[in-house]
Amino acid sequence: MKTSYDVLIIGTGIAGLHTALALPKSLSVLVISKDYAWECNTFYAQGGVAVAKDEADIALHVKDTLEAGAGHCNPEAVTVLCSEGPLAIKHLIEKGFCFDTDEAGQLLYTKEAAHSTNRILHAGGDATGRYIHLFLMQQLPFPILYNTQVTDLLIEKGVCYGVRVFHADKIFNLYAKKVVIASGGVGSLYEYHTNARTISADMQGVCLSRGLSLADMEMMQFHPTAFVLSPTVRKQLLSESLRGEGAKIVDEDGVRFTFEYDPRGELAPRDVVSRAIFQHKQKTGKEVYLDLSAFSSEHFKKRFPSIYFNMTNIGYDVPSQKIPISPAFHYSMGGIQTDLYGHVLHVKDLYAVGECAHTGVHGANRLASNSLLEGLVFSKRVALDSVKTMDADKKIPFFSEEEEVLIHEGDKELKNELRHLMWSYAGIQREEKGLRQAKKRVEEMSERPIGKLLRLRLLVSQEIITSALKRKKSLGAHYVIEGKE
Repeated sequence: MKTSYDVLIIGTGIAGLHTALALPKSLSVLVISKDYAWECNTFYAQGGVAVAKDEADIALHVKDTLEAGAGHCNPEAVTVLCSEGPLAIKHLIEKGFCFDTDEAGQLLYTKEAAHSTNRILHAGGDATGRYIHLFLMQQLPFPILYNTQVTDLLIEKGVCYGVRVFHADKIFNLYAKKVVIASGGVGSLYEYHTNARTISADMQGVCLSRGLSLADMEMMQFHPTAFVLSPTVRKQLLSESLRGEGAKIVDEDGVRFTFEYDPRGELAPRDVVSRAIFQHKQKTGKEVYLDLSAFSSEHFKKRFPSIYFNMTNIGYDVPSQKIPISPAFHYSMGGIQTDLYGHVLHVKDLYAVGECAHTGVHGANRLASNSLLEGLVFSKRVALDSVKTMDADKKIPFFSEEEEVLIHEGDKELKNELRHLMWSYAGIQREEKGLRQAKKRVEEMSERPIGKLLRLRLLVSQEIITSALKRKKSLGAHYVIEGKE
């Protein structure tokens, strides 16, 4: 097997695949997939892609993103996202991708929470991510190495030369002139989440182990409406578009209690709605539901085919039957620190893009459906920069292929304990006492004989907890119950 490339891309979501498609076909490129290519968050994305409808809407999209981010965004990154977004969508359509349209062929835009206008494009009703993923896979001119776990970055004297991988029961090195991390977020650190099963913060952990900075790791977004009663690890997401188009959040008495927490009710930002549900359940002990009665059966089936299929399979008669809901971990606003061209800070020839990266574009709370757009916009920048700055004569020093044990006996039990710990103490609501308890337990776990993959999870969990402890006041998705020691 070939072991040296121009570009290595870690991850097969929108950020990784779109980076690959923006590279010249003449380059030698390998895309690394931890599992099947579709086991990524892009594949499960329902709502759509947020994009300014016209020139006038760009400034409003910027404003909505900044407001949702609670004053914590990098305004320059937000301007890049919103101003370059329309062109990224135009290019996608020109390549042959079809968003949903009306009978006259006009693009259909829907609304989601904290957007001041309808600007969400969708495809296949509620299957936008799946449709985009399939389209990008069909266009991909480069090979994918499947079922491959990246275990380390090969870095020497501030330069990245490749990665160490575990594939087909062997550990070996892959070398490249440029390495792009597009590995997604941190979902598997939490007991309840909507992420693909592969999303477990490995690359964030590798970066920490190599002394590279993560930023805003206290900023974890919880989606307000997930069906968490299923036995599967990944919980069924109930798209925000449902609420954007008429679904209501009610308790078992039919009360739309979210208006008691915010005048926008169900369409307040995600952090507000998640806390409203969480606190209402705590305060009243009442079950909370998503009421879909605003939809006719025929329209619901056509507009939300994935949700219809999944919930019907579970045994719910939708849209006539209410669905019990709970918040679940959904998205990490924090990540590997990069500049606006995806360069990982303080190391050459290494990039990060998509949910694993931190440009500051999402601030303290990601605006709904900005993530797929981020993957499209910043991946293009990464690809262009990597070509422009590629050193054709880059010499690779010697790197050992030795690796510590990846999985140790007893890791699974500790991994499950960690997920419960993070959900309980570093979740929707935090208090200092609980965070300190969690930090102490994570440190204890780290001192045990454990495999490297669990160690990476613990490193990232510790970073989330430490960042949460440092931020004493509530901000966006980081909500602190103050005064409890």
